[in-house]
Amino acid sequence: MSSTARAVDARLRPTETFDRLESGVRSYCRSIPAVFAKAQGPELIDAAGRRYLDFLSGAGSLNYGHNHPALRQALLDYIAEDGVTHSLDLHTEAKAKFLEAFQRHILAPRKLSYRIQFPGPTGANSVEAAIKLARKVTGRENIVTFTNGFHGVTLGALALTGNGHHRGAAGVSMPGALRAPFDGYLGQGVDTLDYLDKALGDPSSGFGHPAAVIVETVQGEGGLNVAGSDWLRRLERICRERDMLLIVDDIQAGCGRTGTFFSFEPAGIRPDIVTMSKSLSGMGLPFAVVLIDPKLDQWAPGEHNGTFRGNNHAFVTATAAIETFWRSSAFEHDVRRKSGVVRTRLKQIADSSRMTLELKGRGLMSGLACPDGDAAAAICRAAYARGLIVETSGPHDEVVKCLPGLTIEDEDLERGLAILAGSFREVDAR
Repeated sequence: MSSTARAVDARLRPTETFDRLESGVRSYCRSIPAVFAKAQGPELIDAAGRRYLDFLSGAGSLNYGHNHPALRQALLDYIAEDGVTHSLDLHTEAKAKFLEAFQRHILAPRKLSYRIQFPGPTGANSVEAAIKLARKVTGRENIVTFTNGFHGVTLGALALTGNGHHRGAAGVSMPGALRAPFDGYLGQGVDTLDYLDKALGDPSSGFGHPAAVIVETVQGEGGLNVAGSDWLRRLERICRERDMLLIVDDIQAGCGRTGTFFSFEPAGIRPDIVTMSKSLSGMGLPFAVVLIDPKLDQWAPGEHNGTFRGNNHAFVTATAAIETFWRSSAFEHDVRRKSGVVRTRLKQIADSSRMTLELKGRGLMSGLACPDGDAAAAICRAAYARGLIVETSGPHDEVVKCLPGLTIEDEDLERGLAILAGSFREVDAR
């Protein structure tokens, strides 16, 4: 095709460039085909100027909305002053400010004393480092993981991930994981930890003596399945009794998404290791950490590294996010208030629908499980046509999953929920 023909085709079909040049592995853009040009607050704006309310929030990486003014200005000021962009693991003022802010406003008020490791820029990097450290410290290999868990798609993290679609792309066997049923997996009234505890105590179960257990308190990609506080406390006790480390994957559920900075706070547990990424930078910049009980910080220098573990722009915006939102408890109280609004409206949708719908999730990480993936996809398409971006999760993509920005104004939140309700009604009427 000539350049002139391509220009004409691009006007008629804006995604032509992506279809022609980008790998077929792309996913979200298949159900959200707009070409976006700008973003501000709760909205994405496409090249034609149409505005969309964003209830996807970069898969949870934009908890403070798009281009929050306080975070954006901090980054602009830093760049204007020729601040260091990339530093490997060299000491920088930006990193020091982040470490001090995280200690002062996040760890100290919660009486936590983790050491902080920068493993690389993604959540999968954080998980890879966590399980590698657990194996190093214990001298054991296997990690207990749970049904419908999602921990990343690099090979170590993928071994812990349940999703068959992602696992099928690996092309190799993935040893080192032992799978147990998540809370509620076997139905109401069944404590799935009975199985895990029995298997760990039975020398013929095949479980042996694992190095660690990794768990999401709310399974984001797995369908918004929630681990109860009693279940989490018992899991922690089993880990202590069986001499295993407890790793909480707080990559999607952390940074306030469920109403507290760490999703495990309501259960009162103290994980040995915590993985974080997603909204840690506050602006969608690649950034991840591993929080490590100091006695477990047994790395030799350079034993685990990554070129892009020194993203100073992310340090700057993460510090701004902490100092803007987490200096007091007022922000998380407001998140919990908005969570109540979302869950009330979702229940109203469920109660008025002809479909059998189930309220799932916790906090501003909530949604509705539909009868099947086709119904959920149809609802998301209807919402997109009305100007709302929302996506699905779950083993059959059957859960319509709402991840609005934590900073969304009440008017925009209500508008988005009204669009969602109308989308459910449209599919209901078919």
